[in-house]
Amino acid sequence: MRGTVFHYDQDHDYGYINGVDGKRYIFSRADLTQNMTISRAMPVEFTPDDGTAHDIVAARTAAAPPSGSPQPAGGRATENRSATSMGLWAYFLRALGDDYLNFTGRARRKEFWAFYLWFSILFVALFGFGILLNLAISGFDDGPGTSIGHIPALLFVLAAILPSIAVVVRRLHDIGLTGWLVLLCYTPALGAVAFLVFGLLPSQFRENRWGPMPAGVRI
Repeated sequence: MRGTVFHYDQDHDYGYINGVDGKRYIFSRADLTQNMTISRAMPVEFTPDDGTAHDIVAARTAAAPPSGSPQPAGGRATENRSATSMGLWAYFLRALGDDYLNFTGRARRKEFWAFYLWFSILFVALFGFGILLNLAISGFDDGPGTSIGHIPALLFVLAAILPSIAVVVRRLHDIGLTGWLVLLCYTPALGAVAFLVFGLLPSQFRENRWGPMPAGVRI
């Protein structure tokens, strides 16, 4: 697999590589197959193994394809995929899609707040739409009241329950805590405080039991 060196601490002999698959892999000098100098943003090739990188060599640079030439499908397209952090909307869509039931990985602060930012925006928009729809159905106070306009907002909240819990669990994993602490977010007295604290604590700058450090975290 190809990737780029994200960070290397020579004193402690550990570092991270951003793979083209969007994941981050930890390595040490023992994983290098050559006596080479490691520097940030250096392109490398390596063998991935459960969050670690082995058999690391300097990547061979290939000539860029001519402008306007079609890109091959399949693996080559995957190799060109960015391994950096995602945008706010992309994080939100991934939480509702691929990570809908992901309670095992890690989520950086940007991913956590991106989800709840867009959740709040869409909920307010759907709720406001529901109010207008209810007024239109009831004839703007000329007919009987109705709540049917709030159905889209209700369905949206129901669909987002599991991913909202999952993103908090992954955020807890990212700071090195057990995901069961998510229960604190749903207690009447501590919920808001726990939610804020969990969302503001920084990521662990190393691999932990729940996986490698998320891409985009700055050391």
